[in-house]
Amino acid sequence: MDRLAEIDRNHIWHPFTTLTGSSPIFVESAAGVYLHCLGGRRIIDAISSWWVNLHGHAHPDIVHAVAEQAAKMEHVIFAGFTHEPAITLAQNLLHILPRNQSHVFYSDDGSTAVEVALKMAIQYWHNRGIPRKKIIAIEGAYHGDTFGSMSAGARGLFTDPFSRYLFPTDFIPFPEEGEEEKSVQALDDLLRGGGVGAFIFEPLLQGAAGMRIYKPAVLDRMIALAHRHNVLCIADEVLTGFGRTGKMFACDYLSEKPDIIALSKGLTGGTLPLGATSCSDEVASAFRSDELSKTFLHGHSYTANPLACAAANASFRLLTQPSCKENIERISRKHAKFVLSLNGHSGVRRARSLGTVLAIELETEESTQYANPVRKKIYEYFLERNILLRPLGNVVYVLPPYVISDAELDQIYQAIVDFLSGK
Repeated sequence: MDRLAEIDRNHIWHPFTTLTGSSPIFVESAAGVYLHCLGGRRIIDAISSWWVNLHGHAHPDIVHAVAEQAAKMEHVIFAGFTHEPAITLAQNLLHILPRNQSHVFYSDDGSTAVEVALKMAIQYWHNRGIPRKKIIAIEGAYHGDTFGSMSAGARGLFTDPFSRYLFPTDFIPFPEEGEEEKSVQALDDLLRGGGVGAFIFEPLLQGAAGMRIYKPAVLDRMIALAHRHNVLCIADEVLTGFGRTGKMFACDYLSEKPDIIALSKGLTGGTLPLGATSCSDEVASAFRSDELSKTFLHGHSYTANPLACAAANASFRLLTQPSCKENIERISRKHAKFVLSLNGHSGVRRARSLGTVLAIELETEESTQYANPVRKKIYEYFLERNILLRPLGNVVYVLPPYVISDAELDQIYQAIVDFLSGK
C-alpha cells in the first residue's frame, strides 16, 4: 500500500488540490453512506461524494443493472446508432421533467451539460438568423470548469488564469432576501438593451457560492421577464436535480419553466459519469433542417454510454419509489429542525436549508470565500471524527445520500455543535 501511495503522490494530479498537499485518504470500498478505508476506518460520506450519490454507495440494484448491461454491450457510437438504455432514459427523464421539455441530448458531466445548453441557445439564434449574442447570469454563479461554463460563471479564483479567453457575460445581483428588486431591475435593464440570447441560472440554490438560497417567486418573475423579451432561459439543475431541494427538480417550485435544462451529478445515482441537456420543442425546431450548417455539431466519444444509461435507469427506479420520497422528506425535516436549533448561536452568521441541503455560514473575520483559511480547519476537524464534509470557505454544508439514517444525521449534527462549541 505504501508503494501505491508513493505512485499517487508522485504522478496523480487530484482536482482542486495543491500538488504539495498531504497524501489523500485511500478508500478500499464503499457501501451505503460509508467510505471504507485502510485499517478498518469508516468515514460517513456526508456530501454524497461531491453531490452525486443519491441512494448510497454500491447500491445492489444499480450494481446489477450495470453488470447486466456490461455483459450485453459496453458502448457503441451514438451518431447514427441507438440503444435501449438511452431510449428508456430519455423517456424516464421526460416523464419527470417539466412538461415543456421534449428532447434530450447526452454528454459526459455537469460542465459539458451546461456547455451543450449554452451552445444550443447560441446556435438557436444563429440558425434563426437573429443577432442575439448576449448571455446573462447571476453573480456568484458556478456552472462548471469548461470554457463556456466558466464564461457564464463568476469571475475570480477559479477563472483568473483564463479570464482573457472567456466570452463576456452580463451579471445581475444575487437576489438576496429583501434585495430581490435590485436583481429584477438589473435584469430588466439588460433585457431592454436588446441583443440578449439567454439567461442562465442555478434555480433557487447557488452551490459553489456557499449554498446560497433564494425564493421561487423572484425567479418566476425573472423567467417571465426574460420570456417577455423572447430570451431563452437555461436552468442549471446539475446540483439541484433529482430530489436535492425536496422536489424532483428545483424548477418544480416554479410556475414559469425554463427552455433548456442541464442535468448530471445524481443522474446515475453517483455510479458513472453522464450528462444530459433537455430542451423544449421550440428550441429543437431551430435545428430541424437538412442543412449541415444548422445541425447541432456537438458530440462526445462516450455520448449516451449504455453502462451509464443503465445505471441512470436503475437510479430512476429507486428515485421514484415511495420510500425514496419519504427519505427525502425525512432528511428535509431534520435539516430544518437543526437549523432552528442554531438560531442565535454566536458562532453562526446564518443557517439555512432547502430540502436535503443544509448550510451553516460561520462567523469569521473573512467574508464567505472558497479560499477562506477556516475551510482547512473545518475539513480536518470533521475528518478526525470520520465525517467527510468539504466546506465552501466558511460555509459548512451537509448533503447526504438519501439512505442516511436518523442516527447518522444526528452524529453529523452533534459534530457540528461540538465544532461550534470549540470542543
